[in-house]
Amino acid sequence: MTANEVPVLTIDGPSGSGKGTISRAVAARLGWHYLDSGALYRAVGVAAGWGDLDLDDAGALVRCAFDTEVGFRDDAGGEPRVLVNGNDATDELRTETAGAAASAIAAIPAVRAALKDRQRAFRQPPGLVADGRDMGTVIFPDAPFKVFLTASAEERAERRYKQLKDKGVSVTLAGLLREILARDARDASRAVAPLRPAEDAVRIDTTGIGIDEVVGRVLKVAGA
Repeated sequence: MTANEVPVLTIDGPSGSGKGTISRAVAARLGWHYLDSGALYRAVGVAAGWGDLDLDDAGALVRCAFDTEVGFRDDAGGEPRVLVNGNDATDELRTETAGAAASAIAAIPAVRAALKDRQRAFRQPPGLVADGRDMGTVIFPDAPFKVFLTASAEERAERRYKQLKDKGVSVTLAGLLREILARDARDASRAVAPLRPAEDAVRIDTTGIGIDEVVGRVLKVAGA
């Protein structure tokens, strides 16, 4: 089986739509590999922060994208961990600061180009579930199965608020809603790979829907 023959299920959508949770669950059910493309951009953002790089310095960020080593592994409890240049940066990657940096970095065409081949290398047998914002439109346009998840901005803010409060992070719901709306606008209006559904993607609005039901709907898209 060649790489192009390996089946891919792309799951795109805005921040807080449930992509990560749903993608991991679906990959586990299918027994396929899983790509968290957002973690790659966040990893570059974290590495840029460690190097005190200017987010307006496109050249430095492109070099950072090429030089940053990113690894994925599960801890003893089966929870996914992300290594950046050999250091466990999982918790730092989940911060709003890392998310904002990732969004800014993702708007730079040369950075996206630098990470394109790295993402496509995850396409290995028996299959891949790819979670991101341009998986079905740019990275895997030939994927046979495509989903676009969304939810109201208010619900996405509430999900993020609960997630962060459970971790002891001090945030406000109003502040998170502003950040989500700002990121939506940034992601949708960028010149390269803007956030939008692929023409052949199945759209699923997760507002008010439980995880199990969403997983079931996505599995049906994949014919499982």
